[in-house]
Amino acid sequence: MEYGMYYLEQVTPYEAIARRMNKVLASGRTRFQDYFIFETAAFGKVLVLDKDVQSTEKDEYIYHETLVHPAMLAHPEPKSVFIVGGGEGATLREVLKHKTVERAVMCDIDDELVEMAKTLLPEWHQGAFDDPRATVITEDARGWLETHPDTYDVILIDLNDPVGEENPARLLFTVEFYELVKRRLNPGGVVAMQAGMLLLTHHHQHPVTHRTVREVFRHTRSYHNYIPGFFLNFGFILASDAFDPAAFSEGTLETRIRERGLGLRHLNASFIEAMFVLPKDLLEAIQRETMVSTDALPFYLTEEGEARQAPYQP
Repeated sequence: MEYGMYYLEQVTPYEAIARRMNKVLASGRTRFQDYFIFETAAFGKVLVLDKDVQSTEKDEYIYHETLVHPAMLAHPEPKSVFIVGGGEGATLREVLKHKTVERAVMCDIDDELVEMAKTLLPEWHQGAFDDPRATVITEDARGWLETHPDTYDVILIDLNDPVGEENPARLLFTVEFYELVKRRLNPGGVVAMQAGMLLLTHHHQHPVTHRTVREVFRHTRSYHNYIPGFFLNFGFILASDAFDPAAFSEGTLETRIRERGLGLRHLNASFIEAMFVLPKDLLEAIQRETMVSTDALPFYLTEEGEARQAPYQP
């Protein structure tokens, strides 16, 4: 190991990732979370929130394409999109690549983070905040959806993991929240979300999230991709009441990618299909999961990565 400054990220109580820092760009605390931005030789800028790496400059497109495009391509003509979270603007950027989109609403509670991203993370948003089709709201997304009855073709949920009993994000991983999301979908609508790292020895977020979403939507499908900046496979979920959102042929996906002129860097039609093929241990973990997260008993992750339920007390 070379000498210098390193950022040590504790992934589990037993493993950590050391990243050599070339330069610290910003650090501090917003009203909602700690932030730390530094630069590395391997991955460029690195965004850390509450001590966890959220995104790295060189490979953020892999995560954001994986979150956004399976849902967008599952819909034949997505015109309206709502994004829960996504403060860096990269999820919004990927949504706006679809020529069919007429309105994209991004709702992130942390106005300070959004403003900082506009200035310090232009590689992420690439001007998406200034697109005339985009509306950026800095409020609690659940509260906004409860009080604004607008409906959307696609809803994307891009949130931090609900780590710790005091984490307010716990109430964005419950049956009641997914029921609210479902009410805000147009007929034939689809929802996608990030659903945790797939490190089954310590982390149970994905099976619990899948089990909870399955309480609400007729069709719930897990998929996954390796995110180099995380050094991990990451889980995602696609859900719809109208159709199986993963049942499209490679030809249909290829046609929609071409017709919308997407110019994707990571995904193609055959790889999108492959992401829905799950390994046996993950399938078994999903099938045997019984925990359902509710407003009365929302789940949270302990520092050991175990899923627990307890009343949320702000």
